[in-house]
Parts: sequence; structure tokens; C-alpha cells
Amino acid sequence: MSTPPDDPDGGSDASVVTKTRPKTQRPPMYKVMLLNDDYTPMEFVVHVLERYFGMNHAQAFEIMLTVHKKGLAVVGVYSFEVAETKVAQVMEAARRHQHPLQCTMEKE
Repeated sequence: MSTPPDDPDGGSDASVVTKTRPKTQRPPMYKVMLLNDDYTPMEFVVHVLERYFGMNHAQAFEIMLTVHKKGLAVVGVYSFEVAETKVAQVMEAARRHQHPLQCTMEKE
């Protein structure tokens, strides 16, 4: 197939308009962490992990041991609003049961 003699662009159509879509960014994620203390019972930490982070007993027990041995552990990564809610839930449960358990979040 040859280019017609009256088409100097070699067959390309210059009238094609391309739409550009704005690139959406993923929201920043936040790590939710539990901090170790010498007073909160291990059973309470396991209960918190099961209840607020949806872990089974074995997973919760492993994370609790990590918190106990290393001083802190990341228990989940969430969007800002979800992380903030999880921290508030854990802190409220600890306060209600009079435990000094600390839960924090930081940008990933």
C-alpha cells in the first residue's frame, strides 16, 4: 500500500485528539503499631489483636510475642482514617480496662 501523492505526512492523521486522564494517586498508608509495657497482660494484647485487627488466635499470639520481645510491632497498614480509628479503639479498650497499652500510627 502506497501513500497518496497529496498526503505529505505519510498517511498519519493529525486531527486525532487524545484525551489525557488525570492520574489519581493512592492515598498514603499508615502503620499501626503496638508498644510494649511491663503491665498490660499478654492475654489482653491477644484479645485486642483478635478483636480490632481480625487476627486468629495463633496470629495474635505471635504478634503479641513480637511486641513483648522487640518492644513494638506493626499490627496493620491502613489508610489514614482506618488507622486513626484502630488506634482510638485500642486506646479506648486499654483505658476502659485500666491498662497502659499504647498504640500509635505513622506514615509508611
